[in-house]
Amino acid sequence: MAHRTKKSGKTKGSLSAILVAILLAGAYYFLFDEQDTTPTRDGLIPVELVKTIDGDTIKIMYEGKETNVRYLLIDTPETNHPRLGKQPFGEEAKRRNQELMNSGKLEIEFDIGQKYDKYDRLLAYIYIDGESVQEKLLSEGLARVAYVYPPNTRHVDEYEKIQNEAKKKGIGIWTLEDYATDRGFDSDTYPIKGNSTSKPSTKNPTKQPSEKFANCTELRKVYPNGVKKGHAAYSEQMDGDKDGVACEPR
Repeated sequence: MAHRTKKSGKTKGSLSAILVAILLAGAYYFLFDEQDTTPTRDGLIPVELVKTIDGDTIKIMYEGKETNVRYLLIDTPETNHPRLGKQPFGEEAKRRNQELMNSGKLEIEFDIGQKYDKYDRLLAYIYIDGESVQEKLLSEGLARVAYVYPPNTRHVDEYEKIQNEAKKKGIGIWTLEDYATDRGFDSDTYPIKGNSTSKPSTKNPTKQPSEKFANCTELRKVYPNGVKKGHAAYSEQMDGDKDGVACEPR
């Protein structure tokens, strides 16, 4: 009887060992094979989008509260600025930014300088599924490189390369001559009235819809310094010296 009891103990021990092995194998599968092991870029912080404000600003949940985020190193035209109003390609930039925000996982990246601007907005680089939103907007001609304040300049060289490519292609904001400048976007040269679209004509992408004046006297009442070629009010008939500026002061 003792011999049989010993054999039964060995059998139970073997079954227990097998059961433990199965449990360990299952745990390993659950922890390692089922887990998403896709590499993530260092420094990227997952956040939740609250809403898209415009082409270069969003609202997110950050550290338990709603916070506005201003995109580092780029600037897009305004959509509803208290002083500048609505600018050409502002709505296009906002719509594209919104499309990108709704297309994947949102993450932000900080640079080594200050994290907030004077309006208490976070300053960050923005990514959707690991792809730079700043680079997307620049490559599509919907943003310019701007507000370059060291030491928050980690990606400025790459951004400038992408901007130069968009300039060469003549797309987006670069279809409007002298619209995007180092000082911002020239709303005086390219005003938008009412709810008119900021999309240029497909027949002549360098011009806005025509704004007619009978002569230079009438034009100067609205534009004292005249208008450049590409402006909605420009007319070759009013550009006597063919210098690309109509009705400039004499």
